[in-house]
Amino acid sequence: MSIEFIFRLIGMAVFAVLGAYMGGQLGELYNGSAAATYGVLFSATGALIGLILTPYLTTRPMRALRSLLGRMAAETLFAALTGLVSGLVVAALLASPLSMLPNIFGDIAPFLGVLLFGYLGISIFIMRQGDIMGMLSIFRGGGNGEGGTSEGGSSWSKMNRTILLDTSVIIDGRIADIASTGFLPGTLLIPRFVLNELQYVADSPDGLRRQRGRRGMEVLSNLQKDPNVMVRISDIDVDGIREVDSKLVVLARQLKCPVLTNDYNLNRVAELQGVTVLNINELANAVKSVVLPGELLHINVIQEGKERDQGVGYMEDGTMVVVENGREVIGEYTDVSVTKVLQTAAGRMIFARIGENHHANNK
Repeated sequence: MSIEFIFRLIGMAVFAVLGAYMGGQLGELYNGSAAATYGVLFSATGALIGLILTPYLTTRPMRALRSLLGRMAAETLFAALTGLVSGLVVAALLASPLSMLPNIFGDIAPFLGVLLFGYLGISIFIMRQGDIMGMLSIFRGGGNGEGGTSEGGSSWSKMNRTILLDTSVIIDGRIADIASTGFLPGTLLIPRFVLNELQYVADSPDGLRRQRGRRGMEVLSNLQKDPNVMVRISDIDVDGIREVDSKLVVLARQLKCPVLTNDYNLNRVAELQGVTVLNINELANAVKSVVLPGELLHINVIQEGKERDQGVGYMEDGTMVVVENGREVIGEYTDVSVTKVLQTAAGRMIFARIGENHHANNK
């Protein structure tokens, strides 16, 4: 038996009693002999009204309120409650002076003060929630001497920013190393539907997908164990949407936070809807070493290239270097001179030729 059905029965009984009372009063007013008839008719009508309307007055508003609170970030909810309490305290302090106003103003002003200051408190604290969290974290870390300020600033950054994680970026695995370095200040938020998708991949009958899913589970476990990373798994959800990518975009817009992903399609959809996207592939390309034509590189040529006499080597960051006439030095470390740098959709590619020192030594 559901809670809504129980409330329907209670509402039906309450409205039936009220209807019987009102019917009896009307019956005695107009025709005393028909009081019982009026009571029965109004009681049946009240029971029907109670059966229909009770959920809209009890369970459904509470369900909507719970859904709204579930979508709110913890920092926003804390700021709103603190602002409400502050506004009510101010209204209580002003209630006595306002009640001394002449005529009807003395009766209405305290009530209006509660509404006005409660609203102002919530609005102001939500607008300045970042500063409030910063002050609280500084006070909390202030007792640690010189290190307290630094720790407080770090705590403020972590509390002040939420980053949504996509399934692809968890499976990728690089997020654990990046987060541990401190380049992602904030709370890494993983909604329950993302965790469910990750578990579905880990239980896939396909061996490769199952291996990738289990690696994602291990990465998530390592993130939770890292004391320098704040990870939060939340039951927050988006009603009426089934696709995980669409849920992430809507959730990011509601929470006003970025999405961390490697998914190209999610990246494009999020950007079109005004959601900030953090892409690890773009980060990896951005932090690769910058080389210019004419620079010398010391690399190991490990294999043949596609063209005749070409050799292929790799820099420490994984950038491929195509060496002209490099076939003769395969398996050796040699100095090469950069001739051209190309940026492709797959990444950056460097073309080079063997340095003059190597030719001189051969001679």
